[in-house]
Amino acid sequence: MKLGRETETIEYKRTTGELKQGIISIVAILNKHNGGELYFGVKNDGSVDGQDISDKTLRDVSQAIANHIEPKIYPDISNVVIHNRDCIRVAFEGSNVPYFAYGRAYLRVADEDRTMTPNELENYILKKNANMTEWDSESSEKTIDDVNEEILKDYIGRANAAGRIGYTYTDRLDILKRLDLLNGDNIKNTVQAMFCDNVNLEVQMATFATNERLTFLDIDRKRGTINELVEVAENYIKQRMRWRVEFDGSIQRKEIPEVPIEAVREALVNSYCHKDYRISQNNYVSVFKDFIEIYNPGTFPAGLTPQDFIEGSEQSVHRNPLLAQILYYSKDIESFGTGLRRIMELCQEADVKVEFKQLKMGFSVIFHRFDKEVDMLGRVMPDKATDIIPDITDLYPDMKPRETVVVEYLKTNSFITNKIVCDLLKISAEAAKKLLQSMVKKEMIIAEGENKGRRYKL
Repeated sequence: MKLGRETETIEYKRTTGELKQGIISIVAILNKHNGGELYFGVKNDGSVDGQDISDKTLRDVSQAIANHIEPKIYPDISNVVIHNRDCIRVAFEGSNVPYFAYGRAYLRVADEDRTMTPNELENYILKKNANMTEWDSESSEKTIDDVNEEILKDYIGRANAAGRIGYTYTDRLDILKRLDLLNGDNIKNTVQAMFCDNVNLEVQMATFATNERLTFLDIDRKRGTINELVEVAENYIKQRMRWRVEFDGSIQRKEIPEVPIEAVREALVNSYCHKDYRISQNNYVSVFKDFIEIYNPGTFPAGLTPQDFIEGSEQSVHRNPLLAQILYYSKDIESFGTGLRRIMELCQEADVKVEFKQLKMGFSVIFHRFDKEVDMLGRVMPDKATDIIPDITDLYPDMKPRETVVVEYLKTNSFITNKIVCDLLKISAEAAKKLLQSMVKKEMIIAEGENKGRRYKL
């Protein structure tokens, strides 16, 4: 007995050995009809063969769908008995088109799945954007009384200096009207993010001892407006980057950062311009031993890659077009759709490797740091402290076991902190502090910095 033929909303697969093709069918049906059904254990002609099904089989189907379909869907996956044979039924629905399977968009035509053409994909994206109300244009819970007038004045001054706004500051109401930042008597979310006090915007910043998120050297978080957070994050990175000095024959020396500051700032501004403000996740700045990562919780435009914008083959796509316009007026962004290309060009000029990483729940810009440390004169430092420092165990033959662990760590790392000692020795912060102070007193190590920024070196 047969189940019936395949249709534009029903797909059959003989076994889960055809799981990839089944996932493609799900996406094709979603893009055409916003929902349908997929059966495993049924031939194309509707004949029911059934298949062996365990909890692992159902779990494998669920995980494959979760891993390979974007945007995410949450189907109903069940073991059903059809004509006395075990089959798997996957019922699915979703209206957040276009959907992608394994990075490609598909469209259901009769009972076949066809790869979507570039024009079809563009039309889907345009239709989707036309039906959405952008977060930055929606009304904020804050009022015009929450607008910090000094911040707004400073913004208009910078926009005047950039030559992108021709009028001067008058008062809050007039300026917000001119900038199209009001919905009737309500301010828009862009005003909240750019000009209001007590904004619920945050940046989280951390420095790690290695290239893994294991041992923190320091961690911090700040709240503020977009421009305030960009400034805070930029300074955080600048203070933790390596710098070298060049002399060009003039009196003034030239300090060169390992990553171009303009590229860092561009990445930071872009991270807030393209952030998805509808989710609660924060922007992150992470400084690792060999690279610096700037992350924002805003997925890349569906069907596009960073290379499309670097090469200039695609027009700008803004999640927050009004916010982008406001940042453009003050020249916080140079021009629309050129951010990634500008970052790439600045890094190429400085011979710095940069990566653009598309993530399932966001987007990262990764700047690679120097392979070796340099001193303030630009001279390459040795790979290990032991290359320039005599074996300290010869100078202190009676070192205690814990002191030996600290010294051995410093032989292969440029510094150590109280937190690292806690992790290495599995001791309390107070015990680590006493150990390090004792070693400083014995002149085994030296201390630099104050409070949370204190580091210890050989």
